[in-house]
Amino acid sequence: MKAKGTVFRYGDNVDTDVIIPARYLAIQDKKELASHCMEDIDTDFVKKVSKGDVMVAGKNFGCGSSREHAPMVILESGISCVIAETFARIFFRNAINIGLPIVECAEASREIGAGDTVEIDFDTGRITDVTTGKEYQARPFPEFMQKIIQSSGLVNYINGEQK
Repeated sequence: MKAKGTVFRYGDNVDTDVIIPARYLAIQDKKELASHCMEDIDTDFVKKVSKGDVMVAGKNFGCGSSREHAPMVILESGISCVIAETFARIFFRNAINIGLPIVECAEASREIGAGDTVEIDFDTGRITDVTTGKEYQARPFPEFMQKIIQSSGLVNYINGEQK
C-alpha cells in the first residue's frame, strides 16, 4: 500500500478544534463538514487540497478532544496520509479506526517542506521526499492495521468489507 501527494505543512500541537472547529460539529454530511477542515489555521486548505495529498506536522498532532470528526474530515478532504513526529494517542486510534493512514517519523516531520511531493510505502515504512530525493524510515504498519485501513476503517474490517 502506498500514498503519494503534495505536502501541507503544520507545526506542533495541532488540536482537534483546529482540525475541525466545534462550531461545525452539528453538520451531518461528511463532505460539507470536511469543507471546514483546517479553516482556522489555513483558510486556503480546502481550496488547494487534492485527492492524495499529504499532511506533515510536528509533535502531538490531534491533541485536544477525542472526536472522530478530526481524522474523518482530514480523510474526506482528500489527504492520503498524515506524517507527524508524534500523534495524540486518541487521535492515533481514531485515525486507524476510520481508515486514515498516519505515520510517526521525527526526521521526516522536521525536514519535509510545504509543497514538496512525498511518497509513503506503508509496507516498508519508507518515506521519500520526491522533491529533494531524501528518504526517511518510519516503522511500517503492522499487517492488521494495513487491513483496517484498506477496509476504510475498523467497522468495515470487522464486517469483512475490503476496498
